[in-house]
Formats: sequence, C-alpha cells, structure tokens
Amino acid sequence: MLRVVVLISGGGSNLRALLEATRDAEYPAHVVAVGADREAEGLAHAEAFGIPAFTVPYSSFPSREAWGDELLATIAEWQPDLVVLSGLMRLLPPAVVEALAPRLINTHPAYLPEFPGAHGVRDALAAGVAQTGASVIVVDTGVDTGPILAQERVPVLPDDTEHSLHERIKPVERRLLIDVVRGIADGSIGLGAASTP
Repeated sequence: MLRVVVLISGGGSNLRALLEATRDAEYPAHVVAVGADREAEGLAHAEAFGIPAFTVPYSSFPSREAWGDELLATIAEWQPDLVVLSGLMRLLPPAVVEALAPRLINTHPAYLPEFPGAHGVRDALAAGVAQTGASVIVVDTGVDTGPILAQERVPVLPDDTEHSLHERIKPVERRLLIDVVRGIADGSIGLGAASTP
C-alpha cells in the first residue's frame, strides 16, 4: 500500500477527490497525512476523513530555506512513498525537491509544456488557444518543467472565463491525479527515470 502525504494551501478539492478514491478497498494507496503552509480550508477534508494534519506556516520562518527544512523534517516523520502537491501555492526550495525527488508530483491546469506557472488558465485564455488541458508531472527544481506522467486536453469554449474554464479543467485534474497515484502504486507508472540530476 503506497503511503501518500498531500500538501495544500487552499480548499483542497484535489485532496478530497483523492481521499474519496482511497475509500475503495481496491485502491492501492492511502493518505497518511495532509500538510499545509498556512491555515487552509482544505485541512477540514483531512479531519472529515480522520487523516492526521499538520501546518508548517511559511510566515513563521526567516527564509524559504528554513521553512523548507522544517517542512521536509515534518514530511519525513510520516515516511511517505509519495508526496503530492495539491494546490500548494508556494515553490519548494531546491533542497526539498531534491530530497523528495522523484517521488514528488503535482497537478497543473494546462497541457504542459504550454502555459506553465501560477496563471496557466488565464494565460491560455489570453493566448486565444482553442484548447488547453491538465497535466500531472514529477516536480523538479524548475517551474512546471518536470517529466509529464499524464495529461489530457480540455477545449476552450468561445464564452469561457477564467473561472468557467478552470471549473472544467478541475475534474480532469482530479481524475488524472487519482489514476497516476494508482499507477505509481501498482507499478504501471515508473518514477525511476524521472530522478533529479
């Protein structure tokens, strides 16, 4: 059974979808802890599912590196096989990425390498493209530049707003995340070749 720690910053909708998937006795992974970099609404999902939660507040540390050191130490206490970034709106320090790689994955609301960064949905609309998508990647020390594990196209409709487009991407992100975690757990998706140089 794959041991997963999920890190969030906000509402945790991907987290909830993953927790719901793990209710199935056939699903080969379980979430052992949920962490956040602030008091996040999504921690309520952990409570609802009886999952331990922790907070390592970014604002409590003098530097990103000091915060990262404490976050890494706290994650290590749970001995996860995989760490999932699920709406963690903060770049991890390189030392944290390197310590966890390649067992560190993230979802992104675009068809990478198109539209990386914090505003993938807005950037797709601004570019006037006919389609965008969702991706699940291995996290590296770049911005959304890691190896792609799964992705799927989502059409952009003529009357789409950033909100409406994002709302149609989110279910695809959730499904891809659940499938990728399952694939990592059952060995059909390998991470070995994705290690940080």
